[in-house]
Amino acid sequence: MISRIVLTLGVLAPGVLASVAACAQDVPGIEICTAEKTMERRTSCLQSNVDFLQKTIAKLAADHAQKLDAAKAQIEGLKATVASLQKIVDELQAAQKKVAEDSKKADAPPAKDGTAAKGGAK
Repeated sequence: MISRIVLTLGVLAPGVLASVAACAQDVPGIEICTAEKTMERRTSCLQSNVDFLQKTIAKLAADHAQKLDAAKAQIEGLKATVASLQKIVDELQAAQKKVAEDSKKADAPPAKDGTAAKGGAK
C-alpha cells in the first residue's frame, strides 16, 4: 500500500511542479518600463503595454457590444409585449363601454308612444 502511494506521488509530483512553474511565468499586464536601462528593452516593454491595452480594449468592446445587442433584443421583445397588452386593454375598454351602454338602455323606461296608448284604449 505504501509503495503505491510513493509511486503515485512520484508520478504526480512532476505534473504538480510543472503547473506551479506555469503559473510563475510572465502574466500579461501593465509593466513599469522606467526600470529598464536600455532603450530597446524600454521600447519592448512599452510595446508590450500597448499590445495588452489594445487587446483589453478590443475584448471589452466586444463584451459591451454583445450586452448591447442582448439589451436591444430584450427591448424589442418588451415593445411587442406592451403592444399586445395595449391591444387587450383597448378591447376590454371597448367591451366595458358597450356593457355600460347596454345597461343604460335596459334601465331606461320604455318610450311612450302616443299611438300605442290610443290603440290600447280602444
